[in-house]
Amino acid sequence: MKNPPETLYIRGALSDSKSQKYLCVVGSRSPSPYGLDACRELIIGLKGYPISIVSGLAIGIDGYAHKMALEVGLNCVGFPGSPLDWDKIYPQSSLPLAREIVSKGGSLLSEYSSDFIYGEWVFPRRNNYMAGISHATLIIEAGKRSGSLMTAKYAENYSRDVLAVPGSIFSDLTFGPHLLLKGCANPATCSEDILQILGFDVKAGSIMDSPAFHELDPISKRIIRQISHGETTIDELIGLLKINIDDLNEKLSNLELEGFIKIGSGSMRVA
Repeated sequence: MKNPPETLYIRGALSDSKSQKYLCVVGSRSPSPYGLDACRELIIGLKGYPISIVSGLAIGIDGYAHKMALEVGLNCVGFPGSPLDWDKIYPQSSLPLAREIVSKGGSLLSEYSSDFIYGEWVFPRRNNYMAGISHATLIIEAGKRSGSLMTAKYAENYSRDVLAVPGSIFSDLTFGPHLLLKGCANPATCSEDILQILGFDVKAGSIMDSPAFHELDPISKRIIRQISHGETTIDELIGLLKINIDDLNEKLSNLELEGFIKIGSGSMRVA
């Protein structure tokens, strides 16, 4: 990147895998339920791939992206825009998240030493470094004056891919993504869009080809395969799997939480 920082302090450790891909995920600090759902759905679909989620620990999409990444076992890299002393992490409300990132094998990065006195002006520099370390940047909801648009601009300047989540034409929060999509940004409508941009060989919509599927227990795999054949009832699954209703409900809940299936009113389908 242009003008890299002369010094970077690190708490934790970066992945030493040569195949590791870094995805910067940024967006509104006041996201809509749609934005949070989109963030959750897209990141869950990255489970099992060597991907690090890069963001700024900010309230809103940034912090939520880290939380979802940790939930599905993805590595995280946080840029707090402050010194890395626990009592100086900004914002302090994200301190538990910062600790969890480090405890689960991720890292925090900053160019600022412990005695640095920082202000709002540090955040554009922080956004610059987030774009610089990442192979691609994903924007999920951003208003007209959002710093996320600045991060996208930095990524474009470094010839990195930019993805944007499309949304409602009636929402101010989709101004940024739609502006980017009118330019050179790629639409992010599913996890496969992101995986393909990052260079992974995937077949869109085929969740049974993902590394995450192969990590499941045998019963969970059979549930997904059965549901993929068409409409399946609870009674049919109980008869097929020879398990009780409580165990089945637990399996179904976990599979839905991890993004493998969708459960509606009286129906189930593979995500």
